[in-house]
Amino acid sequence: MGFSTDCIHAGNAPDPTTGAVSVPIYQTSTYVQEALGKHKGYEYARTQNPTRKALEENLTVLEKGAGARAFASGMAAITAVSTFVKAGEHVVCSNMTYGGTYRYYTKILARYGVTFSFVDTSDIETVRKAFQPSTRLLHLESPTNPTMQICDIAALSQIAHAHEGGALVVVDNTFASPFFQKPLTLGADIVVHSTTKFLNGHSDSVGGIAVAKSAEHVEWLSFVQNSSGAILSPFDSWLVLRGIKTLAARMERHESNGRAIAAHLAGHPKIHKVNYPGLPDHPQHALAKRQMTGFGALISFELGSYEKAAAFLAKVRLCSLGESLGGVETLISHPATMTHASIPEDERNRLGVTPGLVRISVGIEDVEDLIADLDGALES
Repeated sequence: MGFSTDCIHAGNAPDPTTGAVSVPIYQTSTYVQEALGKHKGYEYARTQNPTRKALEENLTVLEKGAGARAFASGMAAITAVSTFVKAGEHVVCSNMTYGGTYRYYTKILARYGVTFSFVDTSDIETVRKAFQPSTRLLHLESPTNPTMQICDIAALSQIAHAHEGGALVVVDNTFASPFFQKPLTLGADIVVHSTTKFLNGHSDSVGGIAVAKSAEHVEWLSFVQNSSGAILSPFDSWLVLRGIKTLAARMERHESNGRAIAAHLAGHPKIHKVNYPGLPDHPQHALAKRQMTGFGALISFELGSYEKAAAFLAKVRLCSLGESLGGVETLISHPATMTHASIPEDERNRLGVTPGLVRISVGIEDVEDLIADLDGALES
């Protein structure tokens, strides 16, 4: 089926009891068994839930995987994936990864004997040189947060898989969504999403999902999901399923607005630099065109100083100042003090997450209204 059809129908079979078009919210903690050892496939809600199962089936189809497991947050999904790595092993990770991922890797997982190299994953040779004999995982984001770098998923997957002992490739696909990019078809082993963002799309749910290409990896993720208990609730699973039904329509509007705003900001005299893979001067523009079917709705731009960024953010009215992204409403943020505050200041500045950098997640409002709001804040 086509992508829009799968968004609406994959995992969304009519309820067999009532014929309900919408998958019911199975808000239960346990299930009555007919006899000892005899049940309907459901024993306890941490282990199985029909609403969560429907969402997992839906994302399996959209990402073209062997299976998916839903978690209580995007970070819970990344934590589950990190269990593929053991003490004494090494991880290569994007140096522009989400601040929460950096914090978890360096402050928690590192305590258990896992070592890390944070490198520029947009440079293939830099990644190749970062591999060590003990490397077992390559963690990628493309586009990266918040500088919008693109990495060559296919080429980097080949490097990881050819490495002695083999290394798994996990791609955080939150920014692109499966509408614009399918990492598993490019060679990655596992895809993770914060379902909080574009998949849900309405800023009313927190969740995460991991989709694996191998049935063996799905089996392990199932074990981790059940053992650790960081499951997505039935209601949140239903919210994300509902959001995904309009994913294709929303992403088209997100991107058309994003392209228009990026082009407008790129020509504004008060803006020093715009980071958006859809702009021809983006360093990985050609790669983005080859690897993705669209450029998305995330833009970052440099205003030159913290004072200018703060003054600008105090003046926007339609754009909402807040963390997160991917909702139908436009959200604007200051990465250095919000999403990436956990990264040391010197490292932030070196990577381009400067005090003057602003990130915008373009919503689906009328683009003329958004441009007028941005222009008004810039002028005042």
